Amino acid sequence: MSENCNHDCSSCGEACASRDPKSFIEKPNEKSTIKKVIGVISGKGGVGKSMISSMLAANFQKKGYNTAVLDADITGPSIPKAFGITERARGDESGIYPVYSKTGIQTMSVNLLLDDATDPVIWRGPVIAGTVKQFWQDVIWTDVDYMFVDMPPGTGDVALTVFQSIPVDGIVIVTSPQELVSMIVAKAVKMAQMMNVPIIGIIENMSYVECPDCGKHIEVFGKSHLAEVAAVYKLPILGQIPMTPAIAAASDAGDVESLDVDWFDKAIEAIVDATKE
Repeated sequence: MSENCNHDCSSCGEACASRDPKSFIEKPNEKSTIKKVIGVISGKGGVGKSMISSMLAANFQKKGYNTAVLDADITGPSIPKAFGITERARGDESGIYPVYSKTGIQTMSVNLLLDDATDPVIWRGPVIAGTVKQFWQDVIWTDVDYMFVDMPPGTGDVALTVFQSIPVDGIVIVTSPQELVSMIVAKAVKMAQMMNVPIIGIIENMSYVECPDCGKHIEVFGKSHLAEVAAVYKLPILGQIPMTPAIAAASDAGDVESLDVDWFDKAIEAIVDATKE
């Protein structure tokens, strides 16, 4: 037990030996069926974590799995935009119903509850964390094979709430090629280890630009440090996603599901293997 212990484990990030992280796991809505939960995290913002979450869900859906995305990035929600969802979520006495994307991906985001998607969410940490728990407990998720939780950047209140309240089966760490990737990954890895959450692997986003004429990979952000960082923390590399106009165009159009790429095949295989019963 930490010498600074206040005996309130629900608001504490200390990895005390006497504490069982699973003791705070909340049950989903009684009408929900969710088989596997995958957290998508990063140690900092700006690495395209939400886009990776969206594309992972879209590619799993194409493989025949029923997928869902819980947008836990309450103050910076972007999942509805990626899927082109504009309708608001509705609810009744049984709970809140997720909004379905074009291909049937179930989504829930604070933007689906706001009168105007551009309204800022100016809430304190406990309220934000409570909203994430509501998305797990009050939303009626139907026959979900894989739920992807799009986490906010960093290792604050929401990440702690997700790891303590939701039975996360594993996480995927998203990063970019810049040199500070080592620090970013280290923070995410150490938090996952403290919370006893399995790390499935790491995806490098914005890895390169492919020359349209010769096909050469151009490292816009400099030489990638992914391999050495992955070796240090013994993390499987699940993919290196290029910077391409197709991703930007699909995101702007709310049509990320239309992207037909093979960048996530290795990640899909790793996630499925890691979550087998």
